[in-house]
Amino acid sequence: MAGIRRVNGKYSRINPAVSCCRLRHVQSLLCDGSTAAPEGILCSLGIDSRYNMGCTELAKYLFYGLYGGNQLNMENALDEFPEEILDDMILLIKAECVHLYCNPVNYSYLLPYVSHWRNLHLYCMTKAEYEDEEAAEEFKISSFVTMVQDCHRIGVPYSCQGHMQKFDMFMVEKWPIIQAFALEGIGGGSFFTMKYKLMDMSERLWQVYNRLDPMSLDKLLTEDLVNFEKQWSSFFSSMDLESHLSIMELSEAQAGEAFRIYYYHGLISSNISDKSKSQQPFVLFGSHSSLEDLEDYSFNFPSESHQVRSTGPQGSTARHMILRCVAPKGPLACSRTYFFGTTHTPYLGNQNTQQKNTDVLLLSQIYSATIQAVLSGIKCYSSISSAAKAKDVAEHTFLMALDSMNLSQYRSALRSKTEFNIVAVNKEGKIIPLTDEESHYVVKTASMTVHDIPDLQWGRGDLGSVVFSESFLESSINIQQKDGTVSSDSCYTVLTTTVPRYSCWLMESDVKQSEQAQQLTKQKEEGTCLGAALTAADAAYLFSSSQMSTPEEGKVVFFSEGLLFVHSQYGSITLSKDHISNIRFYDADSSAVASLFVEYNSSLLPHLPFPLHTSDQCLVLALQPRSKSHRAFYSKVLPVWQNSDSGLIPLMVEQEQLTWNQRNMHTRLQKLHDSQEPPVAKRRGSLKTSYSQLPEQDMFLQHFALSSISQEPILNDHLESLFLSAELRSPASNQGDKVVVAIITGLPGSHKNRLCKSLLQLSKGRERWVMYEPGPDSFSASHLQQYLSNFLESQRGSGGKPRLLLFSPGYTDVLDVVQAVLFHPDPVVQACFTIGAVTACVDPLTSCMEHRFAFPKLLEQCSQGIVSTVVFTGLTAEQKHPLMQHVQQLVRSANPTAAFILAERGAVTRSEDVNLICSDSSFNEPQMLRARYLLYPGWCKGRFSSGSGSVVLTQQRVTFSRPLERPLFVARCKGPPATRLLHTEHKKTTKNTHTSSHKTGTLKSSLRSSLFQGNIYNIWGKVRFSDSEQMMDVSYNTVSRNLSIVPDQGTNPPSQGLQDTETSCFLTFDGVGITENGIKDWLRLCAKQRQMKKAKKTKNSLSPQEIKNIHVTRHLDPLPAGYFYNGYLYVDIFGEKMNFHPSMDSRVILVGSLVGFLKNHSSSVVTQSVAHLLACLRATLQQRERLATEL
Repeated sequence: MAGIRRVNGKYSRINPAVSCCRLRHVQSLLCDGSTAAPEGILCSLGIDSRYNMGCTELAKYLFYGLYGGNQLNMENALDEFPEEILDDMILLIKAECVHLYCNPVNYSYLLPYVSHWRNLHLYCMTKAEYEDEEAAEEFKISSFVTMVQDCHRIGVPYSCQGHMQKFDMFMVEKWPIIQAFALEGIGGGSFFTMKYKLMDMSERLWQVYNRLDPMSLDKLLTEDLVNFEKQWSSFFSSMDLESHLSIMELSEAQAGEAFRIYYYHGLISSNISDKSKSQQPFVLFGSHSSLEDLEDYSFNFPSESHQVRSTGPQGSTARHMILRCVAPKGPLACSRTYFFGTTHTPYLGNQNTQQKNTDVLLLSQIYSATIQAVLSGIKCYSSISSAAKAKDVAEHTFLMALDSMNLSQYRSALRSKTEFNIVAVNKEGKIIPLTDEESHYVVKTASMTVHDIPDLQWGRGDLGSVVFSESFLESSINIQQKDGTVSSDSCYTVLTTTVPRYSCWLMESDVKQSEQAQQLTKQKEEGTCLGAALTAADAAYLFSSSQMSTPEEGKVVFFSEGLLFVHSQYGSITLSKDHISNIRFYDADSSAVASLFVEYNSSLLPHLPFPLHTSDQCLVLALQPRSKSHRAFYSKVLPVWQNSDSGLIPLMVEQEQLTWNQRNMHTRLQKLHDSQEPPVAKRRGSLKTSYSQLPEQDMFLQHFALSSISQEPILNDHLESLFLSAELRSPASNQGDKVVVAIITGLPGSHKNRLCKSLLQLSKGRERWVMYEPGPDSFSASHLQQYLSNFLESQRGSGGKPRLLLFSPGYTDVLDVVQAVLFHPDPVVQACFTIGAVTACVDPLTSCMEHRFAFPKLLEQCSQGIVSTVVFTGLTAEQKHPLMQHVQQLVRSANPTAAFILAERGAVTRSEDVNLICSDSSFNEPQMLRARYLLYPGWCKGRFSSGSGSVVLTQQRVTFSRPLERPLFVARCKGPPATRLLHTEHKKTTKNTHTSSHKTGTLKSSLRSSLFQGNIYNIWGKVRFSDSEQMMDVSYNTVSRNLSIVPDQGTNPPSQGLQDTETSCFLTFDGVGITENGIKDWLRLCAKQRQMKKAKKTKNSLSPQEIKNIHVTRHLDPLPAGYFYNGYLYVDIFGEKMNFHPSMDSRVILVGSLVGFLKNHSSSVVTQSVAHLLACLRATLQQRERLATEL
C-alpha cells in the first residue's frame, strides 16, 4: 500500500501518513469555528483515568495496534514490563500542536507513531531520572499542569462506541491525574473542574473513527473480510455435503445456519442493538422469495418447513435460492442467487444445438442482467457520486441486458419490479445517509432485487425473486492540469468479489447426464465424439472472462479430438473439435501457470454452463506448474494435437500475442496459484474459489492511500511518480535553465552557517554559488520571494547558471521555506527556480530544552519527503553518547529515508557528502514526492499550514554603542561549570522575577524548567570589547555552553527595517518570554560600571548600629541647661527620661553629613590633618549649643 513503510520486504503496521491523517481529523474537531469548541482533547490511559474506555478507544485509533485487545506483534516485547507501564501515557491534542507525556520504557513504542506529528511536545524523563519513583510522579504531574496551562475548555472522550454513558464531570474529577492537579507546590493549586470547563467529545470522535483510511482498510481486508469469507466457506461446505437426493430435504433454516449464527453471535459480543431488516441475513428458496416473504422475514425465526422439494412454482421443486450474509460488526454485506440444477447438456456427438429452455436458464439470465446492472451502477456512482444517476444507469443496463439475451418479453413485466439502491455503512454496521459528509469515506453496498418474476412461458404464477449485491469502496482524487483546471479521477474496488457470483448444485437428471459424459473416458475405441483418451483425469482450472465466472477447480481429461472437464457443481463439460475454432497455449516458465486458451464457436453454447458464456467466446484451462496434467500435456497431448489430422493445432504464443482479456485471465489464475502456495495459503483462510487480490486492487490501494488523506489537488505532472511504476524510474537530472536552490536548515547553534561557508569554500572555481542570508527576525516568505525576484533580475545577461544556497533562519519550519520557494506569486519567477536538495543540521547538544523536550521545529526541520540529508554537527566522536543516540533515534524515526552525515561543527570534507547536500534531484525523487503528498496535503499549492507549538521562542534585538568588558561578558555567558537548576515551582512568575534570574549566575544556571519563561537560549551579533577596537562576531548557545568570539570579516550586520550605523553594536537574543528591559539589564552587567555619587546620610538613613556607635562615643558631652545624667538615663527638669543625649539629633545630622562627605570625596581630601577636621567639628558643635541655649 502506498505510503506504508517496508520492513524486511514486508509492510510495516505503522504508517506515518495514516498517523498524521488521523491526528488532523481529531484536530479538525477543535477548528470548527464555534466559540464553544474545546481548545484541547485530553486522553489519559490506565489508572490515571480509572481505565476510561473512551480514552482507550481514542488511543486505539491514534496508536492503532498498540493499545486494545489485538496488540501489535512485537515478538513478546511487551511481556518485559507490566501493562501499566505501557498505559503510562497522557495526551493533550490542541489545534496546532500535541503534548505527550510518556515514560522511557513505552517511549520507543510510541515514537514511531508520533515522530511525524507536527509541533510535538514530548515530556519524557531519561532512564536514569525515571529510577526515582517520587521524582517521576512529580514530573508527570508537573508535565500535565504544563500541558493544560493555555486551555480554558477541554474535551474528554468519555464513552466508547456501543457503551454510551452520561457525561459526569465529577466522575472525571475522580481521575487520579485530575486529583493530582490540585496538589500545592507541584500541581495547579486548585480543583481541575473549577479552573477548566470539561466537555464530552465522544459522539463527535465516533464520526472520526468510522472514517476509512489505508490502515483501517488493511484491517478490513485482512481480518474482517477474511472472517466474512469464512462464513461463505462454511455455507459451501455444508451444501457440498448434500447429495442430489438429500438436497431435496434441505430447509431454509438449515441452509442459512452459518450466516444466522455469525450474525447473531456478533450482535451479542458487540452489544449492538438489532439492525434494520435491510441489513439482516436471509436464505429463501424458490417461490418463497417473493417481495412479501422478503419483507416479513426475520432471521430469528427461520423456516424449517420450506424445503427445496416443495418451494417451486405450484409446489414443485425449487430451482433457485436467494441468500444474504451480513457482518454484524462491520460494513460488509453481499447477496447472491444460486441455483438447483444446471443450464447445459454435455455434448455427446448429437447434432441438437438448441439451448434447453428451463426455469434455471431463465432465472440465470435474469440474474446475469442483475449482476451487470449492479456493477454498472457501482461504476457510475464511483465516478459522479450520484445515487439517482447510478440508479438510472443500473436500470437501463438491466433492460438492455434482457434484450441482448432475447428476453424482451420480460421488459415490461420486470420494469416495475426492479429495485436498485446504494447504502453507506460505517464500521459499526450502521446505515448512514449518502448525503452526509461522513458517507464519503465508508464502505457502500449496491444491491438490486427483481421480485415476483412471472412465469410467462408456462403460466405457473411467480417464480420468486432474484437478488444480487456487492460491498464496494470508491476512491476519488482531484487532479490539476497545467492550465489550472481541476478534474476528478475515480476508481473503486468490490470488496466482496471473492464470493462466487454463480453457483449451482446438480439435481438427479443433471447427475445422470454428467455420468453419461464421463463414460467417454472408459471407451477405448476412437469412435467417440472426443476421440481416444490421451491422459487420465487430473486437476486443472476452468475460467472465462464472464462477470459470473470464477476459476473453477476440477478434473480434466485430454482426448485426441477434444477434452472433458468434470466439475463438482457443473457436472461434465465436453469440448469437441467440432466446436473449437482456435487454441492458443501460453507457458511463460516452469514456475508459472500454463494457460490453454480455447476459442469456440456459438454452436458450443447449449453445451456450456451459462456462467461461462462470454462475448469473446473464449475459455482458459489452467495447468498448475510441475503437475501431472502439465507434464502429460507436453508428453502425450501436444504431439497428437500438433498432427494436422487431429483438427486441433495449438498455437504456442508469447504474452504479447494474447488479447487483453486473455492476459487478464492468466494474471488472475497466476495470482490464485500464488495465493495457494505456502506459506500464503496457511495465512489466508479465504474461499477455495477466491483468486486473491485482483490486479486492479493493487492500483486501487495506491489510489485510496492518496484520496483518503485529503482532497487537495494533485499536479498532473506528478501522477506518474506517485504510483508503483515510478519505483524503477530514476528522476530526470536535467533541470534545464532553472536555478537550483539548495536549502540548509537547522536550529540556532547547529553550525549551519559554518556548513554553508564550507560549501562555498569547496565550490570555489567549480560553480558559482550565491548565498541568501535572511534577517535576524522570524522567517518572512514575502521577503524571500522578493529576494528571488531581485536575484533573477540581477542574473540576466550574466554568463553561466548560478546556484542559490538558501540559509533558513532559526526556529523555522522547513516546509514554510519550501512552499515560499516553489510557489512564488509571480508565475515567471516560479518557473525559474527548482529545489535540488534540503539539508538539516542537527547538533545533539543543542536539540533539547530539558530531558527529551526538544526545541521547537527540531523534527519539522528533518521532515520526511522534504529533507534528504541530515548533518550531525556535534558529538560526532562520541557515537555511543546517550544524547547522540537519543537524537539519532528521534530523527531516524521522523525521517527513515534521510542520509546521515557526521561533520563536526559543520566541517564537511568528503566529496560524497558534498554531492548529497548539493544534489540537483533528490528533492524530486518519486519516493520523496509520494511522501510529501501523503504527509503534507496541499503542499503542491502552498496551502499546508505548519502551525506553531505552545512554546514560542521570540527574539529581542538590542543596539548599543558602548564597548563590553570581555571578562564580564564571558563570565555572564559561561562562567564556571554549573548544573541546571530544576525549579519545581510551575506557577506563572512576574517579569521582575524573570529579569532578576539573569542577574545572578550564568545563563545556563538560570534556565527555568517546564514553562521556560525568561530563559535565554542563544545570543549572536557584533560587539566591541574594551581591550580591542576591532568589531567581533559573537555567538553563544546556552544549552551546549558553546561560545564563539571571532573578528568580524567586514560584512555589515544583516538588518531589516531599521538601519544601524557602522559603529553601532548589536546583539540578538533567542528566548522564551524575554523582554527588552530584562536584556538591557543583563547587558549592563557586561560593561564597565560608571561610579555613581552615593546619597548623603540622614537621620532616617542611618542604621540603628550607626546611631548606637555615635551614642557610645558622645554620651558624656556637656548637656544643655535643664538636663542631668544619672549614669543610665538623661533626665530634664520635668522628670522626663530619655536614652540618648539631648543633642543627639544635631550630632546625628552632623556626623551623617561628615560620613557622606568622606565617602564622596577623593582620598586626598581624606588624608588632610585629622586635628583640623576635629577642630572644625568641635567649633560647629559649640556654635549649635549656644544657639540652642539662647532659644
